[in-house]
Amino acid sequence: MKVIVAAAEGGVRRRRRYALLLAARDSDYVRKVYGGYLEVFVRAFGDDGDVGDGGGEEWDMFRAVDGELPGADEVDGYDGFVISGSPHDAYADDLWILRLCLLVRDLVAMRKRLLGICFGHQVICRALGGRVGKARGGWDIGIREVAMAESLPPYRFLDDALQGITAAAAPYAKITEVHQDEVWELPAGAEVLASSSKTGVEMFCAGDHVLGIQGHPEYTADILLNLVDRLSSAGSITMAVAEGVRRQLEDTGPDREFWIKLCKSFLKTEEE
Repeated sequence: MKVIVAAAEGGVRRRRRYALLLAARDSDYVRKVYGGYLEVFVRAFGDDGDVGDGGGEEWDMFRAVDGELPGADEVDGYDGFVISGSPHDAYADDLWILRLCLLVRDLVAMRKRLLGICFGHQVICRALGGRVGKARGGWDIGIREVAMAESLPPYRFLDDALQGITAAAAPYAKITEVHQDEVWELPAGAEVLASSSKTGVEMFCAGDHVLGIQGHPEYTADILLNLVDRLSSAGSITMAVAEGVRRQLEDTGPDREFWIKLCKSFLKTEEE
């Protein structure tokens, strides 16, 4: 599946190409309201026309959960890759997960920009030699305040995202969480960029071209609420937990603008 995103007129920049490696199947709700998860990610991370230098973007989707991955002859044509969340365990040994881990290693070796969200964050960690498992504190669902590390590496995508945030707000940003697994131990050379009271590794990087985020920057409130309804109906979470999330969303929400800016800056910034 492919989506073309037009940029503003003018300039001669070539069209950037990105690939979403989808590790979940489209829910009925997302398919009906958004047209599928590809559209959700493109709306969040795609070119909004503000760049003003022409070219636009092309987003392709590979259904990794069904064993569909880009071939060796296709990978080099992409500027960046995004691995989505998933109901599956990143530490499982399903064939598609093992193949995805091999692809992650290849992408890192090629220095392709690689962004992992939730499951994607965890599977990148696993593929590079880290450890992933069940969250010791159990499910984390709802809006979570995340603290940025006191010392951050001098990468342009971090500087760009943090610009304009007041000194008081800079160390923290709220994000949507839906996970019961977590990163236990980072790969050698990786750095923790953010943590929370619930999860030790909320965000990490491995150099300037690999970024993992445990939360869901791409989720809107309606997507979260629909997912909470499905989880409670399936018995995966209690009705009390589901009601707690609903009440929380009446009072607060994620700092979605910050997280989207961070992800877009990471995918589109060329480090010097």
